[in-house]
Amino acid sequence: MSILSIDAGTTGVTAVVVTPEGTIAAKGYQEFPQHFPQPGWVEHAPEEIWQATLEATRQVLASYDAAELRGIGITNQRETVLLWDRETLAAPRRAIVWQDRRTADICRRLRDEGHEERVAELTGLRLDPYFSGTKLVWLAEQEPHTWALVESGRYAVGTVDSYLIARMTRGTWHVTDVSNASRTLLFDLEAGDWSDELCRLLGVPRDALPDLVPSWGELATSDPAAFCDLELPIAGIAGDQQSALFGQTCFDEGDSKCTYGTGSFILTNTGATVQRSDAGLLSTAAWRAPDGTLTYANEGAIFVTGAAVQWLRDGLQIVGSAAETEAIARSVDDSGGVVFVPALTGLGAPHWDPHARGLVIGLTRGTTRAHLVRATLEAIAFEVRDVLDTMDLGDDDTPLKVDGGASANDLLCQLQADQLGRPVERPQLVETTALGAAFLAGLGVGVWDSTDDLRDSWQLDRRFEPAADRVGADAAHGRWLEAVRRSQGWAD
Repeated sequence: MSILSIDAGTTGVTAVVVTPEGTIAAKGYQEFPQHFPQPGWVEHAPEEIWQATLEATRQVLASYDAAELRGIGITNQRETVLLWDRETLAAPRRAIVWQDRRTADICRRLRDEGHEERVAELTGLRLDPYFSGTKLVWLAEQEPHTWALVESGRYAVGTVDSYLIARMTRGTWHVTDVSNASRTLLFDLEAGDWSDELCRLLGVPRDALPDLVPSWGELATSDPAAFCDLELPIAGIAGDQQSALFGQTCFDEGDSKCTYGTGSFILTNTGATVQRSDAGLLSTAAWRAPDGTLTYANEGAIFVTGAAVQWLRDGLQIVGSAAETEAIARSVDDSGGVVFVPALTGLGAPHWDPHARGLVIGLTRGTTRAHLVRATLEAIAFEVRDVLDTMDLGDDDTPLKVDGGASANDLLCQLQADQLGRPVERPQLVETTALGAAFLAGLGVGVWDSTDDLRDSWQLDRRFEPAADRVGADAAHGRWLEAVRRSQGWAD
């Protein structure tokens, strides 16, 4: 019996069937539009996310027998916030996406009022537009008529997972797990529950929020009339980065991974304790077992990595696809002195500057598109190095496990190893976000009995060894840091 895993990402929805052996038996994908109503604003239409989910699932069912499915796992972009009508399930407005920067002034106001220290103490996060809570403050202030229906109980508030579960169940369940809740600025990390204090601070009715359920177990049931004729337990839920941590079988304290997606996210399992960071890292909930045991993680969140490649494709139109960037970048020996800081939606960890903006510097008459493409791949490696320089990953022989779409790029993996001075290991199955949701759901319905059963499914595809000479890598990183400095504060 297999698991249907739904990975609702920032630019599209992937549906996969994962077998008991941990392999992918079928796959579907459907992209959905991005909406940019103003500079720094990013929105999604909830209905377009739902239709993409249906289409990706239909693609899977066209090649796989639904009778073989035992349960559903869901993983999703995390800090994006949605509203929907509890009765009709229609959304009154577009979702505000995690990349959106419109609440920078609200964050500054809360900081000036002296709230940041207490918010950080309770949530493990910081006051940044990245997180969901200040998006809800903005909605209350800018769209009071819509917000009045939240306060009256007509509209539900949730993240993408809770919205999809509402749609799959025709509104029967309004639930989420701790990995998503812990990204809202409304969750008390150590208490493991919604915080009445934070709900009061941000003016969010607690009754509008989803009920908190374990990360695996029989959590809800899909309605066949709503979801592709499937009546299955929804048995696993996790935000995308925590799901990738689970999919990389990082079950032990100290295990780490880096996912290259729209952004890049480095997570380290910190076990049963919340570990605080003074170096720009976040403390977050990783998952909660059905017995109530909470596992935590430290996270370095980089907002734009794969999205920078998408910008080359869709914005500048200088590449036809992400897959061809490796060949284009390899056509030159280096970036020709070009440095690209992809602060297209501000800077995340460890710099945390919502007012930073993208910068390309070092252009000459000899600069070609190949130089800019290579500079983009280098930028991803630099950003990940900046985060990992603040983490303790052990000695230099300790590898970094990587996954996500861009990890298929051999040049990027080699650049990453060179920048870190440590090996980079890529698994055979790089869809570890979807795999993690499947693992959670499989535990929830008994496809696997324990996490020990999952470890053997991780298989190495390739190990990238760092260059012996660190001088060139360090010099390039030094130029990068200077470019980052020049990009900061621009929108202020």
